[in-house]
Amino acid sequence: MNVDAALDEFVRHLRSERGLSPHTISAYESDLRSLLSFLSTREQKADGGAAVDAITLDALRDWLWAESQAGLTNKSLARRTSSVRGFTSWLARTNKITQDAGSRLKTPKPGSSLPRVLTHNAVTEILDGLSAEAVGGEPLAIRDLAIIELLYASGIRVSELVGLDVDDLNLTDNTVRVTGKGSKERVVPFGIPAARALHRYVTEARPTIRAEAEAPVLANAERETISGAAAVFIGRRGSRINVRTVYQLVAKLLADIPGAGPIGPHTLRHTAATHVLDGGADLRIVQEMLGHSSLATTQVYTHVSKERLKESYQRAHPRA
Repeated sequence: MNVDAALDEFVRHLRSERGLSPHTISAYESDLRSLLSFLSTREQKADGGAAVDAITLDALRDWLWAESQAGLTNKSLARRTSSVRGFTSWLARTNKITQDAGSRLKTPKPGSSLPRVLTHNAVTEILDGLSAEAVGGEPLAIRDLAIIELLYASGIRVSELVGLDVDDLNLTDNTVRVTGKGSKERVVPFGIPAARALHRYVTEARPTIRAEAEAPVLANAERETISGAAAVFIGRRGSRINVRTVYQLVAKLLADIPGAGPIGPHTLRHTAATHVLDGGADLRIVQEMLGHSSLATTQVYTHVSKERLKESYQRAHPRA
């Protein structure tokens, strides 16, 4: 069943069985038509052609993020979230879908919004601050600089970053082999600043962290050798770092940036993709870089870039 047909049936249900007011039904339909349009583009189908199975949690999150970038307030986003939950709950009850993705969709809180794209100046401020901290040679400071440089340079997911092994890094041609969703591999390039940060981390800081972590292990023969030998990014104990560690690092850094806005786990990924498109990169190149299976998913960022262009024009042009 496609989403358009399901939506028509849902609206009839709201009208005849729940007896909602015309105003409430209109609000439901407006919210869900927006989702329908997004899914049709994402799935590269004609309007309404996307199947109800396309309503996944990832798709819903991408839709809300696109809506936030288009300027919707959190009040409007919360209403749309509520409408979607009602729709997916009905789809599940009527056995049109097997999993209710809407039930796991979080409502944006008042006073906050979904992650937004950082400015070039904000990114520079973050990286300059990390570089200053790393000058002293503290291993974890050097590691943190390498993490943020790579996230911004490549646009890879945090989960992909923490899963990297040393063999995945190629510091000769400045590329990294990434295993993404569905165990699909791709090779992503990164620039000279990221290469320098990674080289210093791999050759200086990482060996120091491992040596300090292994010392107590060697002193106790009954303990097993620490894990993380293959991992690129490791913690104080020498083990592979986890996603939460990187999320906390990003949140801490962005909290110190005036005007950075609300922080989300994919902030640097969103920023990297948008900045690359702002620089004139081909959409399909960005699709490959991000590991998107569908070009329609990447097209969300072209919308963001156009919005940023419009904002810049309106600020700068004397007759805007």
